[in-house]
Amino acid sequence: MIQLDEKAYFYLLGIIPVLVMLYLIHQLWRRRAQRRFAEARLLRRLAPDRSFFKPQLKFLLLLGGLTLLVVGLVNPKMGTKLETVKREGVDIVFAVDVSKSMLAEDIAPNRLEKAKRLVSEIINELASDRVGIIAYAAQAYPQLPITTDYGAAKMFLQSMNTDMLSSQGTAIGQAIDLAATYFDDEQQTNRVLFIVSDGEDHSEGGMAEAVEKAIEQGIRIYTIGVGTSKGAPIPIKRNGVLESLKKDNQGEVVITRLNEEVLSEIASEGNGEYLDGTNTADAVAFISETLQQMDKMEFEAKQFAEFKDQFQWFLGGALLLLFLDIFVLERKTSWLRKLDLFNEKQAA
Repeated sequence: MIQLDEKAYFYLLGIIPVLVMLYLIHQLWRRRAQRRFAEARLLRRLAPDRSFFKPQLKFLLLLGGLTLLVVGLVNPKMGTKLETVKREGVDIVFAVDVSKSMLAEDIAPNRLEKAKRLVSEIINELASDRVGIIAYAAQAYPQLPITTDYGAAKMFLQSMNTDMLSSQGTAIGQAIDLAATYFDDEQQTNRVLFIVSDGEDHSEGGMAEAVEKAIEQGIRIYTIGVGTSKGAPIPIKRNGVLESLKKDNQGEVVITRLNEEVLSEIASEGNGEYLDGTNTADAVAFISETLQQMDKMEFEAKQFAEFKDQFQWFLGGALLLLFLDIFVLERKTSWLRKLDLFNEKQAA
């Protein structure tokens, strides 16, 4: 496993394309100036020891040295020892609604982005709990198995969108059924499911049965409402540009609204609570406090315990390339001329 200490230094790599552009401009200016002075054949006779390929080689050495220098400043670290550690935590599954209604913009920038931000902020407050992620619309899809890797959880979370599931609709019951399969530790006393949705449910029953089965397995269900009761139309965009608004079979614009009644009912029957997700800070604070008050179960997890700095290899390579750039001359050398590595005899 690799860790990067100072990722901000990667921005320095932006100087590479600038140097390439300046070099190309300089080469173009130089050729024009030489053409005004004399023809190419005459220049080769006047400067027979001048190499036509070493300047490019020197420039490549310079770019390589600068690139390795930047990577060295970032200081990559490599995990060298994998240890089994004991942690205490709660198993948490997030079921995120990715149906088209989550594109409504009654909460900026839209409901789905708000839901993803809520989940991400909750993950930031966790310490040693395990998390899993489910995406659901008309069907439920496992996005990330339960894990302690919060970085991976947030990466998978950000990749979620309303196009990831072909069938549209909202089947909360299926999401609850799938979440029940995530809790693989029978000794875990606290199992928590967070449903982040606007509450629209287009499934044909089965939700009450799913909640009942979840309760029997010791799963507590919390719901987080995203949207407003006033509602908003569902925009249809292409490349970020609004094309139209979603309409029903009668040609009327569809208005999607937050259904707090459904979400409150699920939370009540699931031994949890309904939370208004409008204020992210308040929702995250409540959830964090609730999780801290739960009994923690000890479990084992593997992680890299020791990381060794690897910057010295990159700095050493950078110094070597820069050293070569200094001592590689632009004129031809006698032994290289005999080897003719760059086919300069043919060029002449």
